Amino acid sequence: MPSNKIQKIAVLTSGGDAPGMNACLRAVVRTGIFYGKEILGIYQGYQGLIEGRSKILSSRDVSNCIQRGGTILKTARSDEFRTAAGRARGWQHLQENHVDALIAIGGDGTFTGADIFSQEYNTPVICIPGTIDNDIPGTDFTIGFDTANNTAIEAIDKIRDTADSHCRLFFIEVMGRHAGSIALWAGIGGGSEAVLIPEINCTVEDLIGQLEFGARKQKTSSIVIVAEGAFEGGAIRLAELVEEKFSHYDVKVAVLGHLQRGGSPSSFDRVLASRLGHAAVKSLLNGESKKMVGLVGNEIKLTDLSSVIGNKFSLDQSLIDIVHILSI
Repeated sequence: MPSNKIQKIAVLTSGGDAPGMNACLRAVVRTGIFYGKEILGIYQGYQGLIEGRSKILSSRDVSNCIQRGGTILKTARSDEFRTAAGRARGWQHLQENHVDALIAIGGDGTFTGADIFSQEYNTPVICIPGTIDNDIPGTDFTIGFDTANNTAIEAIDKIRDTADSHCRLFFIEVMGRHAGSIALWAGIGGGSEAVLIPEINCTVEDLIGQLEFGARKQKTSSIVIVAEGAFEGGAIRLAELVEEKFSHYDVKVAVLGHLQRGGSPSSFDRVLASRLGHAAVKSLLNGESKKMVGLVGNEIKLTDLSSVIGNKFSLDQSLIDIVHILSI
């Protein structure tokens, strides 16, 4: 393995936190140490890189974190890193610490910052997709999505109990301002009657038509999953409009909110994060840069950042079809 050029690797988590980030960090640190490299942990993302908040991480520093949600490196959004002056300060910190390469764990915004930084300072960079939204092209799954989806389904199951007991129509809002992966998967896994996602336009009239069909089939309760960005005003406004025109059910709303971000990562997310963290270090040591490591068909694949940044993740059309077919 041609790894002599890289002796010290910096790693950071940026953007929204996601369950499994700690498992990924653990894999990065321990893989680096296994190959005789030093790993510099950057605290609070790009802002921490600018302000010089960092520490050399030992194998023990990442002990007992694989089961923890959030990120022990903390995270923050940094407007300053969007500027050339901010990135210059970040570069100076890496130079002072003799860092040879950077691993960035996060989403599209994180990747954009890493790509620009790499171009400006010719620094080897590998990115790892960590976001509950599962909206990054080049990987079938992002770190945190499976856990967030399971959290949503657990809540849906409990809400369905009361919906069925009281013959109610529940609108359940899940995260997904621009992406409908959580809503779609939770909708199928939770047995919902309808799913509204940002990728597909659905009018109030369309939804009422689906609910009326269910009512004619003697459904005594219904669950509608709404991604937060699917309808202006969210699930609350949608429920109000439906209630005005469709009085068959007693209508209630539940907004799951940030509880979907937290919690102990699922086994799938822990394994995915470990595989991607390990692959990121090996990719750098093999001379790769400006790429993202992802999971495609259960194999680790590298994708150029230029093919990832700004591009949309395509939802599986068959999953969308399944929602309609199984709701009858």
